[in-house]
Amino acid sequence: MGDKHVGRRRLLQLGAAAGAGSLLPAAGPTGAAHARDRARAPFRPPAVPLAVRSPYLSTWLAADNLPGSWPTFWTGRVTAMTGLATIDGTPYLFLGSPGSPTPHPFATMRQTGLTATATRSEFVLRQAGVELTVTFLSPVTPGDLRRQSQPLSYVSVTARSVDGADHRVAVYFDVSGEWASGDSRRPITWEQSTAAGVVSLSFAQSEPRVLGETADAAQWGTVVLSSPQRAGLTWQIGPDGDVRARGAAHGTLLNTVDGDKPRPIDDRYPVFAFGQDLGTVGAARSAPFVISIGLIREPAVSYLGEHLPPLWKSYWPDWPAMVGAFHADFAAADRRGARLDAKIEADATRAGGAEYAALCALAFRQAYAATELVSRGGKPWAFLKEISSNGNMQTVDVMYPSMPVFLYADPGYLGLLLAPLLDYVENHAYPKEFAPHDLGASYPNATGHLGGTGEEDMPVEESANMLIMVAAYLERIPAAQRTAFVGAHYPILAQWADYLVANALDPDLQNQTDDFTGFIAHSVNLALKGIVGIGAMSLIAGYAGRTTTYLATAREYIARWQALATDPSGEHLKLAYDLDGTWSLKYNGYADELLGLGLVPASVARTEAAWYLRRAATEGVPLDIRHTYTKADWEMWTAAWLKDHREVRDLLIGGLYAFADTTAQRVPLTDWYDVVTNRQQGFQARPVVGGCFALLTVS
Repeated sequence: MGDKHVGRRRLLQLGAAAGAGSLLPAAGPTGAAHARDRARAPFRPPAVPLAVRSPYLSTWLAADNLPGSWPTFWTGRVTAMTGLATIDGTPYLFLGSPGSPTPHPFATMRQTGLTATATRSEFVLRQAGVELTVTFLSPVTPGDLRRQSQPLSYVSVTARSVDGADHRVAVYFDVSGEWASGDSRRPITWEQSTAAGVVSLSFAQSEPRVLGETADAAQWGTVVLSSPQRAGLTWQIGPDGDVRARGAAHGTLLNTVDGDKPRPIDDRYPVFAFGQDLGTVGAARSAPFVISIGLIREPAVSYLGEHLPPLWKSYWPDWPAMVGAFHADFAAADRRGARLDAKIEADATRAGGAEYAALCALAFRQAYAATELVSRGGKPWAFLKEISSNGNMQTVDVMYPSMPVFLYADPGYLGLLLAPLLDYVENHAYPKEFAPHDLGASYPNATGHLGGTGEEDMPVEESANMLIMVAAYLERIPAAQRTAFVGAHYPILAQWADYLVANALDPDLQNQTDDFTGFIAHSVNLALKGIVGIGAMSLIAGYAGRTTTYLATAREYIARWQALATDPSGEHLKLAYDLDGTWSLKYNGYADELLGLGLVPASVARTEAAWYLRRAATEGVPLDIRHTYTKADWEMWTAAWLKDHREVRDLLIGGLYAFADTTAQRVPLTDWYDVVTNRQQGFQARPVVGGCFALLTVS
């Protein structure tokens, strides 16, 4: 994980004298009980995803209501959007927090509903006899690389009368130059163009730094705001105050481009605006006013010095053609998204209830948006950014907790994420016997660590992670692909498995994925992961038609592990073999369940389930005895492992739901929070929330 923003903590030497007592108060309802005790109300996301498609196209609403707050990048930096609805000549604010051109603030539409599904966030607002529906659709398309490669997101607006009278309605929408950089002092330039029946307003830094970042934002690429040509569509590029005043006063724009360019973003804040006259609106819903917003970057990433293009370039010659196809596909995309939303809701509700379904819906876009598709030698690859913790590229122990969402939605996508890592170690003289931690210290540059230094080594952790992910991937792909994969990669996978055979049963002082807790020796949970990794290799060997001793070794090790790990009290497993009276969430039991290895005895699961029930606070179960914080991804992995123990499963789901629904930290869902204070401990917008889908992979 390699968090640069969190100081390393020395492992607390908790011995038998510390006992197994919890750091938590004994009283208080569990998360599930807390959720049930509240009056039933719609789920309140800590931040609502708006345009969330890639590591650099990730804008959220850190509030309950669409009007009154600026949308922000996942870091909290403003990426302004403004929406006005002019109803019978009077402008009403429905999006953003702009100043008014008059001495009085804008009258505001009243939000009456918010629905956040896996692919969309839909806001319903009313004012002056008109109901406006504003939908932000980020069209995740599992199994369809062509569509998934488009770095674009939809916004659509419809209107209808709700008072029995007809109304004249016009809609204004803009974005600011703040979308182009993490530094508002940077100069940008812009233009308007029309192609394939679509009007586009595009802007970019006039002095870009290709493959550079500032405040986690890309310092190169073109922001493109587009809308299909139709009667009543107008547009304008100019200073925010001037353009918004024009839209508010007239409901139409001037179709003009500000000639004072390039200039800094914070110099009269240029905005890029569309206006759409919806005409007379009655009880029937108007045709949608559809806008797309995207960030077009070429190259997309660098891999060991090779600039790789975005995958969409394999399908379209240029971005105007790609944007045109995106708009032509809107109606179909809307239907596909609705079907996917319904499937995820139904599957998740069946597996874990309504609260679990809400968590899966919130996690889906966030997990996918940490990744993007590129082309390498004509073949698709997917890259992942370790968002918010340190920005590493293709971090193995971030892919690992994210894995369940890809196994559920599109196992082939997991294969595309694994491909660069396997190429790196097999074809570029990677010097270590165990699996790498990442492909580079700073996204989007996969510079590697081929010199053997500068990497955050996690030897048992990453070797087992890779083997478990590969085995899970192979179980879910067609036989012919499986045979080709194991034939191509068997030697390196066996090398990692042999490292685990020699080192996993009793790991020495090593770093592991929860690196914010510090290095640990004799870790019970890390040993479990390593043993399951050996078991995973037995499956891989089977697919290769090889007879091996990996499964026998894993079974031998798990018996020894249980004896070493069980606390003298018999009530739970320990944090480390040599630390009696300690405990931790044994979330790696999920990997055993996922692969169907049957290594962890049922008696261990029963004992741990009972113990976690006794350690619970209002918003979940701590990660271990040393702190009151937990990890959301590991809670959901634990719930999946203990799915047959309904009380603890529901407690873990209910605790995370209660936290997300009530926490005061309005950020994209964190995976690291305190179960007592109900506060974010760190991290946000990370793909590891894909771990919410763990239960769906074993149900």
